[in-house]
Amino acid sequence: MTQRRSTHRRRPQPNIIAVLFAMLAFLCLPALFAFAHAEAVPQTARSRAAYEAQASGVKAALAEKGLALGSPVFLQITKQPAELTAYVQDTDGLFQPYRTWPVCAMSGGLGPKMREGDLQAPEGFYTVRPGQMNPASSFHLSFNLGYPNAFDRANGRTGSFLMVHGSCVSVGCFAMTDPVIEEIWTLMQAAYEGGQSDVKVHIFPFPMTQANMDAHSASEHAAFWQSLKPAWESFAASGKVASVSVRGGAYQVRGAQ
Repeated sequence: MTQRRSTHRRRPQPNIIAVLFAMLAFLCLPALFAFAHAEAVPQTARSRAAYEAQASGVKAALAEKGLALGSPVFLQITKQPAELTAYVQDTDGLFQPYRTWPVCAMSGGLGPKMREGDLQAPEGFYTVRPGQMNPASSFHLSFNLGYPNAFDRANGRTGSFLMVHGSCVSVGCFAMTDPVIEEIWTLMQAAYEGGQSDVKVHIFPFPMTQANMDAHSASEHAAFWQSLKPAWESFAASGKVASVSVRGGAYQVRGAQ
C-alpha cells in the first residue's frame, strides 16, 4: 500500500537571534542618532585644569579686541616664518586676529607631507572636529589635524597622527609649548561649546604674497602652492574662511563661506 506524501508544509520557524537583534537595533536607534549629533570635546583632569587656568585671561584679552570667548575660531599656520595665528569671529561674522605665536618646533622643510615616516609637517586645508581633540596627549594637550585629508588621499599621500601639540619637540607635527597649546585649546573648546561644528586649519609654506611665490617659483612644489594661494588671498580680502573642496585630485577654492 503506497503511503500518500503529506501536502502539509511546516511553517518556517522565526530566527530568534535575528529577531532579538532587530528589536535591539530598534530600541537603540534613538540613542545612536543622539550620539551622532552630540559630539563633545573629550576632557581629562588635565584639560579641565588648563581651561580653568586660561579661560579668564583669554576672555579678557579677547574683550580688549571686541571679541568673545566661545565665538568661532580659525587657525592659520605658516612654516616660514614658523607661526600659528588664531582668528576669532566678530559680531559681523568676520574673523579678526587674536594672537600669533611662534611654532616652537617643526620637523621637515617647505613642501607638503608625502608619505608616512618622511618627518615632514603637512601643508594644505584641514578640519578639526571635537573628537579630534586629545586631552591625554603625551605632549600635554593636542589635536589631530586630520591628515591625510581628501586631497592627500587622492594623491596617494600617507601618514597619520599629525598634530598640533604642546611641548617643544616635533616629528612631523607643530609643537607650540604647553602654555600656548592650553590657550589654543581654550579657544577651540569654547568655540565648540558655543556651537562651532569644526575648526578649519589652513597650513601654508609662507605668506602667499606674489613676491614670495616668485622667490620660490623654481621649487618642485610651486604648482601645489599655487593651488593654496586663492584661499590665502580670499581670507585676506574678506575676513572669511574660503570654502574648499577636492575635485579630480585638486583643491577647488570657492571663495568665502
